[in-house]
Amino acid sequence: MMELFDGWKFLAGLGIFMFGIFMMEESIKLLAGRSFKIMIRRFTGTKFKGLTTGIVSTAILQSSSAVSLMVLAFVGAGLMTLVNAITVIMGASVGTTLTAWIVAVFGFKFKIDAFALPMIGIGGIGLIFLARSPRYVNISKLLAAFGFLFLGLDFMKTSVEGLAAAIDLSSLPDLGLWVYVFAGILLTAIMQSSSATIAVILTTLFSGIIDFPQGAAMVIGANVGTTVTILLGAIGGIPVKKQAAVSSLIFNAGTAAVAGAALPVMFWFVQDFFGFSDNPVLGIAAFHTLFNVLGVLIFFPLAPALARLLERMFPEKQRVLLTRYIQNTPVEVPEAAIPALRREVRHQLALSMGYIDRKYRLHTGFQLGSDVVENGSRSEYSVSYEDLENLHAAIFTYYAQIQGYEIDAEDALMLEPVIRSSRSIMNATKNLYEHLSEIEDIGKDENPFMTEANLDFKDRLKSLTAWAARVVDTPDGENLNAELKEFFDSVEAADKRFIRLCAKAVSKGTLREHEVTRLLMANRFFTQSSRMLVLSMQALTAGPPASKDRVNSESHDNIGVLSPDEKKRE
Repeated sequence: MMELFDGWKFLAGLGIFMFGIFMMEESIKLLAGRSFKIMIRRFTGTKFKGLTTGIVSTAILQSSSAVSLMVLAFVGAGLMTLVNAITVIMGASVGTTLTAWIVAVFGFKFKIDAFALPMIGIGGIGLIFLARSPRYVNISKLLAAFGFLFLGLDFMKTSVEGLAAAIDLSSLPDLGLWVYVFAGILLTAIMQSSSATIAVILTTLFSGIIDFPQGAAMVIGANVGTTVTILLGAIGGIPVKKQAAVSSLIFNAGTAAVAGAALPVMFWFVQDFFGFSDNPVLGIAAFHTLFNVLGVLIFFPLAPALARLLERMFPEKQRVLLTRYIQNTPVEVPEAAIPALRREVRHQLALSMGYIDRKYRLHTGFQLGSDVVENGSRSEYSVSYEDLENLHAAIFTYYAQIQGYEIDAEDALMLEPVIRSSRSIMNATKNLYEHLSEIEDIGKDENPFMTEANLDFKDRLKSLTAWAARVVDTPDGENLNAELKEFFDSVEAADKRFIRLCAKAVSKGTLREHEVTRLLMANRFFTQSSRMLVLSMQALTAGPPASKDRVNSESHDNIGVLSPDEKKRE
């Protein structure tokens, strides 16, 4: 039997084929760069766009699992709705059928050595002699990957050539097609690649070891087995990631059930209507595409209802989380991690201003943004100052983890103003927290000017709180920098106006020297906090802060630093 079937050669062929798939996926990722992941994140604003993006991105990357895992990252970061994530996953199931067509068309109609070996040779030489150019290195890697893919397929094909002649299929027990469905599930779950399973199916079909119905049943199983990867990626994740992962299982299992029930009709379409009865290898590729398209046609209109069902199955827990966006967003996906970090800092801003509102008894009715509150809960007001410190520490730790990966210069530039904003928000909160008793004591003074000063501080805080609520509720695409610049100017004007009023009160004798010192010191710390908060809000809106503002942000990042104007005044 070993003369008829070379097991080691078949295993080597399978390994070479999977290595080719891996190399092809990696090289395409690097060639596409950030634009590939950005396409998945940005071009999913509607159900139809999500479906199209899933098809195109998977056809390019040749890995539905990779696209699905990226979808998990984006939906976990709040960058993609559950409904649109479901449609991307549906599209990925159609896009991945391109692999079967490539293998079926080129792997069994041509002499593989004639193009596989030259591709490996040229690609390998390119890796050595073009090493200084990352782009040409990845093109060489892609070329070699295609060569390995087909070489592995040739190894598998030749390893079983004699086996079919020695096996009398009519003498084998009829175990039913469901056995082949489970075989497809098991193979894909073990190899973590439906493409590799399809290659095995096509090879054994071409060699006559299995017939067309059995191969079609294994293809159905391979589609279900590919959900194992995304289910593993959702383990321990937040509810929305579990919802997206289970949607993949429901879609693929549901499509398999429909295809299984309609097998006679689908066989007729593939073999008679499309004319693949004499070419079962191309017939399997056509069947793979047909039943995935059928699944999309059935489930695509049901995506909103499926999302609602999954939200009931995996409900969001009604509890306050210190972190909402970064705790389950992988740092190795910068296109998801950086927006998640930005949203987390907006969350920090909301919790900090809610805390200040409560401690200073401003009674503004401060409302946190919908992206901050879980299930309508307003319990964020109960956070303590220690909670805010822990949140800031978690944000900085996540930032440091992102830095641990190789990110391009553009991503690095996007990170800096965000993490600077987090530091400034924490510094401003610390400042206001530590000087609360001083502000309150000023309000209890018998001097009417001191009482009015206390009310002035609180009015300025109310304006800051109102702006914080607006920034938290602002969509990422809206630019508030122009208006925030005007508000920053009003903060500066309020500072100068307060100093003039103090000077006037001293000249009239209504304010004593020790009282004016208390007020000027309180105003200095208060104004510094206001500046830091406004500059942080600028960085958290869509438009980048001006260079001058960035300098100001750095200069006010530490509480004890005085601005040039303050040095002149004092």
